[in-house]
Amino acid sequence: QVQLQVSGPGLVKPSQTLSLTCTVSGGSITTENFYWNWIRQPPGKGLEWLGAIAYDGSTYYSPSLKSHTSISSDTSKNEFSLQLASVTPEDTAVYYCAAEYYTGTYYYRSGSMQSRISELDYWGQGTQVTVSS
Repeated sequence: QVQLQVSGPGLVKPSQTLSLTCTVSGGSITTENFYWNWIRQPPGKGLEWLGAIAYDGSTYYSPSLKSHTSISSDTSKNEFSLQLASVTPEDTAVYYCAAEYYTGTYYYRSGSMQSRISELDYWGQGTQVTVSS
């Protein structure tokens, strides 16, 4: 059973980099056909897909955040990370890591993951991140 645990600071100052790590247990992040995602939910708003890293190391990003977002992995620790640079108070949200088993690449390459958030199979508990001075 795949389990995900997100960790990182709960408070980040404006202009700094938000950094979170998702630790995976019950399966390897390199297992074929698994995609490892980051999603957030600002207060009072819906879920927003940020990006993902695939089992083979390929990365995919939301077009609106691509210039500020970096997703990486450390296979020796079985974890993947999110870095969101130059944050503002608008980045305050609950941040989730999530995963799915998917045998293709189309939805990730085509930028259609926002509409597929509900298809993700495994979710971490989420963590509140507040951007404030």
